[in-house]
Amino acid sequence: MKDDCIFCKIANHVIESDYVYEDDLVAAFRDMNPLAPTHVLVMPKEHYETIVDGVPAQTLAAMVHAVEEVAKSEGVAETGFRVTTNTGADAGQVVQHLHLHVLGGKRLTDDLA
Repeated sequence: MKDDCIFCKIANHVIESDYVYEDDLVAAFRDMNPLAPTHVLVMPKEHYETIVDGVPAQTLAAMVHAVEEVAKSEGVAETGFRVTTNTGADAGQVVQHLHLHVLGGKRLTDDLA
């Protein structure tokens, strides 16, 4: 855990949040500024800044499994949802901790980040 990372603190319960899913490697919680009715962030508990930081395959697999569990529990698995990650400043990454956005619950448009 990186001491100055807000997402590390949330993923490891130093700061509490509205958790949707959790296992030993990842945590998923609701975004504080949702872009869709379902907007959940899925992230590793260990600190990686981006998806190209040598993230172990086991952690990536756990993140994908968490996306599946979130989609099912949030009721968007059948209707459709989007998974996205922003990598670096040019892509709009605000918090420098790898995270996936799970977005759904309405018809998504191309301009929805």
